[in-house]
Amino acid sequence: MNADDLAFDQRHIWHPYTSMTTPLPVYPVARAEGCELTLTSGERLVDGMSSWWAAIHGYGHPQIGAAMKAQIDTLPHVMFGGLTHAPAVDLCRKLVAMTPAPLECVFLADSGSVAVEVAMKMALQYWQARGESRRRFLTFRHGYHGDTFGAMSVCDPDNAMHALWQGYLPENLFAPAPRSRFDGEWDERDMAGFARLMAACRREIAAVILEPIVQGAGGMRFYHPEWLRRIRKMCDREGILLIADEIATGFGRTGRLFACEHAGIAPDILCLGKALTGGTMTLSATLTSRRVAETISNGEAGCFMHGPTFMGNPLACAAASASLSLLESGEWRRQVAAIEAQLRAELAPAGEAGRVAEVRVLGAIGVVETTHPVNMAALQRFFVAQGVWLRPFGRLIYLMPPYIISPAQLRRLTRAVNDAVRNDAFFTV
Repeated sequence: MNADDLAFDQRHIWHPYTSMTTPLPVYPVARAEGCELTLTSGERLVDGMSSWWAAIHGYGHPQIGAAMKAQIDTLPHVMFGGLTHAPAVDLCRKLVAMTPAPLECVFLADSGSVAVEVAMKMALQYWQARGESRRRFLTFRHGYHGDTFGAMSVCDPDNAMHALWQGYLPENLFAPAPRSRFDGEWDERDMAGFARLMAACRREIAAVILEPIVQGAGGMRFYHPEWLRRIRKMCDREGILLIADEIATGFGRTGRLFACEHAGIAPDILCLGKALTGGTMTLSATLTSRRVAETISNGEAGCFMHGPTFMGNPLACAAASASLSLLESGEWRRQVAAIEAQLRAELAPAGEAGRVAEVRVLGAIGVVETTHPVNMAALQRFFVAQGVWLRPFGRLIYLMPPYIISPAQLRRLTRAVNDAVRNDAFFTV
């Protein structure tokens, strides 16, 4: 890329959550390999973001690449309506085998947000098929589930990225965010607000939807596993469906293959995405139980009413099967445990900085929460100058590196974070 390309980009291309009048700087990438991004200028950056948490095996993994190259020569795409193919069958067989036993019916979609839309439509259609009008969802404040309209309706209504859409989105139910921390004591009082809402609205609620253990883009908070156990029991008692959005937490990120495993529970509907293909292509999956699937199928419509054009894309399915085969080896467990230990040790000094409120670590997630919002453009320039790629937002500087990262590469990331939080120039007042 040359200067004209960058000028065109700034003038014509809308990047995520950016302005067309005051665009943030962008950094042109020429190559990605392993845990490093090489810019067109020749600078090499250690990637601490896994391309928004998806590239868990790093970039250019030979096993995933070989699967994609073989697939593109035979069947890169075919409609999934009325047709099927081996890559989809192989992928779904793996997903059914590795997820909790009740989940055996798989719907393939295009992105994480669409997986959430599918889950919400499943819940609504389930109750329609049962002859009940249940149209509301119960969730936590400070949650994030995606950018499409259904998904936005279960994101935090006041403090999240989607507050602008109030009045247009369906009005759902929001319980106070969990306060009992993952590594702290369980406080029974934490459940009070959630329990009151469920009791008062139990005949209206189609499903509870939550991000298990980790509230991601809504604040990177880690909460106590007892929450999941209690909610599972409450849903069973009231006959309400439980949707687990594991798009960010699935496939090992928290130290368990799925975050629900920290509590030993299974949802009625499970949303997966991001790392599903190892960060190579867009693909997601929504899994549900035979009971839910058959109830929907026996309803008035006689089918589940959803069908993306690129559903079950063979090329994406081949990449996902290869990625899941890598996870089946079990090596990720050792890798994530090593990352967690190093993050705990090397981010601890950041907690002593004056503008740091808290440092927290779980699995391959490290979070430094600051007392003031960061100046994202200035801080990102600093990180690039340090040879690392991190994407802070709000009052959060966080790391979610590929599992294959070396200790030396991870040390470069943690060193850059420690240096950044000691510089008042990177914070707004």
